Amino acid sequence: MKPEIRPFLESDEAAVAALWRDVFPDAPLRNHPETDIERKLAVQRELFLVAVLGLEIVGTAMAGYDGHRGWVYYVAVGTAHRGRGTGTALMRGVEERLLELGCPKLNLQVRASNEGVVAFYEKIGYFVQDLTSMGKLLNGPDGGA
Repeated sequence: MKPEIRPFLESDEAAVAALWRDVFPDAPLRNHPETDIERKLAVQRELFLVAVLGLEIVGTAMAGYDGHRGWVYYVAVGTAHRGRGTGTALMRGVEERLLELGCPKLNLQVRASNEGVVAFYEKIGYFVQDLTSMGKLLNGPDGGA
């Protein structure tokens, strides 16, 4: 059975937070799921998608578009639901919504050591770019994203 891909609803918060804690156990403390959900709902909430199978949230994807490039974050699929097309369905949902907004290119970041995830993205048409990823925490060492 294929999951339904739909926008996030406030009633999904606890299930999404639990999924993220399970899928991203080594996330920095500044990536507090409930806070990240609250921040996303304030900006382009229509680009926050969940995959639902029956009554269970089995995956998520958050995206953003600044008028120049799209970015995708928090692509997460529960361990028991991997390898069944859920991640691909979420990414296609993100891509469709960004295309509707006129987005010409979608970017994402993956830890280079996460070979399985890199292979997943390559399989659905993404490619490794020769770029250096840089960041700056705007709220000190424990703030920002």
